[in-house]
Amino acid sequence: MNWTVFRRMASAVVVAGALSGVLLSGVQQFQVEKIILQAEQYEKAAEEAAPAAAATHDHDHDAAPAHEHAAGTPAHSHGDAHEHDPNAWEPADGAERTGYTVLANVSMAVGFALMLVAAFAISGRRVGWRSGLLWGLAGYGVFFVAPSLGLPPEVPGTLAAPLHARQLWWVMTAVMTAASLGLFVFGRGWWWKVLAVLLLVVPHLVGAPQPELHGSAAPEELAQAFIRATAMANAVFWLALGGLTGFFYRRFG
Repeated sequence: MNWTVFRRMASAVVVAGALSGVLLSGVQQFQVEKIILQAEQYEKAAEEAAPAAAATHDHDHDAAPAHEHAAGTPAHSHGDAHEHDPNAWEPADGAERTGYTVLANVSMAVGFALMLVAAFAISGRRVGWRSGLLWGLAGYGVFFVAPSLGLPPEVPGTLAAPLHARQLWWVMTAVMTAASLGLFVFGRGWWWKVLAVLLLVVPHLVGAPQPELHGSAAPEELAQAFIRATAMANAVFWLALGGLTGFFYRRFG
């Protein structure tokens, strides 16, 4: 690959990623952000109530020393919740928070666009915006739908399994789903199709890591609304990213 071709491919990645990231930020601002802000209010209220509840709990223990927890049974076993460190830095609400969100989304979109362009080149097929939409739909299935079947999007204040375990399962699911779709589309022979099915179902047979206790500071209705809004925002993002990457890949390349 010569420098001119590489530069054109890089231009397609940057332009498509920037436009898709900005679009995602706009959709999130109108659909997702307000749900997150509401959930954060519930999370903060729960954190403020926790010290008072703990003080009451300790007082009750002092008043009734005969009351003990059974041996080997923890008093509170929550697993790894979405913890909020009050001393941690976070952007201020408003323009600063929006700016950091846009920056993060654009960076993520450029990374995914780079993966799409690499997939275009490896496939050896002619790609335009129409076929780019199909690649974007595949990306939506790989990076959102399949992992969400085991680890649905969660609002702040939701109890969750340890982060490392969730990350490992997410990566495993995305990789196996991508390999499965690749075998379905490009594989020749029934044995490749069988292997594709196995790769598709194995992560879900293993099962996503779950917390010891399930719960959330936010109401269930808010959590369900967040899942729907996130699914819609990601669908718009991936279709836009696929179509734009395919369009600029053909135009610049």
